[in-house]
Amino acid sequence: MPTKTVKTLLTTAVLTAAFVGLLWGTLAEGTEYYMHVEEVMANPDEWYGKNLQVHGWVVEGSRMRKPNTLDYRFQVESKGEVINAEYTGIVPDTFQDGSEVVISGQLSPHGFVVKPNGVMAKCPSKYETAPTLDPNDSKS
Repeated sequence: MPTKTVKTLLTTAVLTAAFVGLLWGTLAEGTEYYMHVEEVMANPDEWYGKNLQVHGWVVEGSRMRKPNTLDYRFQVESKGEVINAEYTGIVPDTFQDGSEVVISGQLSPHGFVVKPNGVMAKCPSKYETAPTLDPNDSKS
């Protein structure tokens, strides 16, 4: 094989390997799985230490805040499965008992550790159907 062809193939192989390595490293670090509580709790050992977004509802009466701190402990439930979560930071106004939430962080054997700004609570009023007017109901 001519020397020029060998150099071209070698350069192409090195550049391809560098690109694939860079892409793999970037994607592996930034990957975040979106799951429901029951999916995570079906096999929690599989998800320890991985970046997760977990969807569920805040269990009634489970929200606790340490006095004079921004440390919260709460439970998130979906289809009968529950995850214990802990978070430090400011929570959204819509973060209430029974509210629908997505929490971002990592699962550990002790519970779910929510990362900073990792609590997203949905506003139920935005998703309720608006009342409709009955055209036959007229006030005369």
